[in-house]
Amino acid sequence: MSERDNLLEGIAKTIQAYRQGELEEPSPLHVDRWARQFTPKNQIPFLREFQHVIAQTFLTKDVVIKFLSDLVTNEALAGKDPRSFWSQANVLRIQKDGQSQKEMVKLFATSLEAAYGLKLASCGTRGGAYIYLDDVLFGGGRVGTDLEDWIKNTAPPSSTVHVILIAYHRLGQYFVEKKLNRAAKDVGKRLNLKFWRLGELENRLNRRNESDVLWPSAAPDHPATQAYLHAQSQGKFPLQLRQPGGKFDLFSSEEGRQVLESEFLIAGVKIRSLSNLSDWFRPLGCGPFGAGFGALIATYRNCPNNCPLALWWGDPQQASGALDWYPLLQRKTYAAPENAFDVLYNSTN
Repeated sequence: MSERDNLLEGIAKTIQAYRQGELEEPSPLHVDRWARQFTPKNQIPFLREFQHVIAQTFLTKDVVIKFLSDLVTNEALAGKDPRSFWSQANVLRIQKDGQSQKEMVKLFATSLEAAYGLKLASCGTRGGAYIYLDDVLFGGGRVGTDLEDWIKNTAPPSSTVHVILIAYHRLGQYFVEKKLNRAAKDVGKRLNLKFWRLGELENRLNRRNESDVLWPSAAPDHPATQAYLHAQSQGKFPLQLRQPGGKFDLFSSEEGRQVLESEFLIAGVKIRSLSNLSDWFRPLGCGPFGAGFGALIATYRNCPNNCPLALWWGDPQQASGALDWYPLLQRKTYAAPENAFDVLYNSTN
C-alpha cells in the first residue's frame, strides 16, 4: 500500500463516526476526492499533517461520554458529596441555535443515572448551582448570548453558574466571561461564574506564535490568495502574521503546520471566489479577524463553521456554482430540519 493510500485510510478511519446515520460513512475514496482539490505537489505532506492533527482534534462520542462520566464524580466541581450536589443542580437547556447542548445534556443524564441513580428531570432546587453544558467554545457567541439572556431575564438575584465544556478557545472564553459579568452587574444580580474544561486552545493575538489554531506565518505563493490578503490588510482586523518557530502542540512540526495553513488558505480563497460571500466567511473559518478563525476541532455530530471553509463548505451533488467544492466534513447548519422543528417547539411551549 502506498503512503497516500495509508493516509487516506487513516483519515477515513479517524472520522468514520462523523454524522453517523445521516451521511455515508467516510471512506478512503471520500478523503481522496476531497484531497485532490488541493495543490497536487503538496497533497502528500498536506495529508500527512492533516492526519496528525485530526487524530487529536476529532471528538468522538466515546470521548464525550468519558468526559461526562468523569464530570459527575469530579470532586473539584461537585465536592465530597457529588450525589447531593447533582440532585440540587439545575442543568440549563437554553441553547437557542444548534443541537450540541441537547446532545450533551442527554448523554450527561445517562452518566448521572448510571453513577448515582438520579433522574435529571428530578434534579434541581432553588439555591442549587446552575450548569451550562456544551461541547466546544470557539468565539463564544452562542454561550455568551444564551447566558446573557438568561442572566437578564431568568436568573435569580444571586447564582453560581458552572459553564462546562470539553474545550474552549482562550480569546472566546475571555470575552464571554467579561460579557456575562457585565450583564449581571447591569441588572444588579450577583453572579459567581466558573469555567470547567478538559482542554484549552490558544488563539489570542499576543500569543499567536504559540497558537493552537491555523495562523499563517507567510502569504502563500498564490496570486489570488495574496490579492485577498492585501485587500484584508485595508480592513479593521487584518492578518498579523505568526512568527514561525513557536510551540506547536497540535502540529507535528513547523513545516507541517505551514503546509496546512498555506493549503487551507489557498483553498478557502478559491471557495470564496465561487460566490459573493460576506467578509464573515474567511478562508480559515468564519470570524471577524485576519484570514479566519482557524479552528481544527470537529465532533462526531458536526463541523463548526470556525474551521477552514475547505473542510466543510460545499455540496457533493453540485458540479458548478457557489457550492462546487467537495467537503470532507459536510456541515449541518442551523437551518437543518431538526433545528427548525426546535424553533417551532420552543415557540409553542
